Amino acid sequence: MTTVETLDPSASALAVRQSRSTVVTYLGAVVRPLGAWTPVAAAVELLALCGLDDPGVRTAIHRLKRKGWLTPQTRGGVRGYSLTKLAEATLAAGDSVIWDAPTAPALEDGWCVVNFSVPESRRAQRHQLRSHLAAQGFGNIGTAMWIAPARRRAAAARAISDLGLDEFATIFTGDYHGPQDLRDLVYASWDLASIAQGYRGFLDHYEALADLVESETPHGAPAFTSYLEAIDAWRRLPFADPGLPTEVLAPDWPGPGAARVFQRLVTALEPPALSHAGLFWPQA
Repeated sequence: MTTVETLDPSASALAVRQSRSTVVTYLGAVVRPLGAWTPVAAAVELLALCGLDDPGVRTAIHRLKRKGWLTPQTRGGVRGYSLTKLAEATLAAGDSVIWDAPTAPALEDGWCVVNFSVPESRRAQRHQLRSHLAAQGFGNIGTAMWIAPARRRAAAARAISDLGLDEFATIFTGDYHGPQDLRDLVYASWDLASIAQGYRGFLDHYEALADLVESETPHGAPAFTSYLEAIDAWRRLPFADPGLPTEVLAPDWPGPGAARVFQRLVTALEPPALSHAGLFWPQA
């Protein structure tokens, strides 16, 4: 019989477990709910369950400390690290993307189009602007022209202003009137096939696990590892999704189905996972 201990989410999930980004997942999904502080020994032992070795964990913690995410703090005679305000703010900013399935915008809300002409002397900022727009869900529809649902307008304005490029950029919002087919246009502007493949991969690897943990609640280390691995595998996917109106997506778009599976996993696994992790914290 398949159990939580023996269910293998695949080789790609193994690579996720070995990624240093798992430490960030640990901070957001485990450390914050348990008081925004983690013992060093707990981090090493718990993340070892997910395939990270001691040097890898300590190196990742050191780098996050240098980035201003962690500060040393001893509690009850136990060495550990607290999340800084920067870390808590950054993690909180991602919550609505990672944990809540976004509501698709209405097609009638229109589109935001950004056009810019940044001089060669500011080439580095031009590349930064492209990266910022892509991170905010914009797709490239032509030379220096980017498009996203209209609700991304404020994000585009912030990106332009933060880089000091206001005099080189323009922002428009409005409806699309052709002549190209709108679905063809969006599929040419975003790598939606790759995003869909990511969602389908998540479904392939974790739908069976969701069925299993709902019928056979795991406890201890299996609950913890399944919980952290599922979040680590999921959290990149919604950030890559630009959140387009359903009318312009393929009828079999897998995003909502994958989000439902993720929510089922969190509901079933979070309580026993945090209960297990809490055993590694100093007891009052």
